[in-house]
Amino acid sequence: QEQLVESGGGSVQPGGSLRLSCAASGFTLEHYVIGWYRQAPGKEREGVGCIHQTGLLTQIPDSVKGRFTISKDKSKNTVYLQMNRMNPEDSAIYYCAALDPIYYPRCPASEYDYWGQGTQVTVSS
Repeated sequence: QEQLVESGGGSVQPGGSLRLSCAASGFTLEHYVIGWYRQAPGKEREGVGCIHQTGLLTQIPDSVKGRFTISKDKSKNTVYLQMNRMNPEDSAIYYCAALDPIYYPRCPASEYDYWGQGTQVTVSS
């Protein structure tokens, strides 16, 4: 059964860093574009970027540009979201999702094949 599992969430102080992991089982991440999304209470889901099999990143919003980056480890079948200089506005549930590469670079949220269950991130002092 195909499954994505996020981990690495937690609480961090403003200015701190977290690295989220997105591990796949039942399929190979390398065959997909992987996107990261977040959703805060009362707000719409927001994409924070997607990574192509080649490692190219796209759809990085201004709100996280220069602070967040996405990488992957093919040997571990895992994609990472590194979050630096975090602020309270980054608090949300973070999700990863797998997308058919034909939808790159637009990475439309409606076209993802698999979604993880999400991991909570809280930024507060």
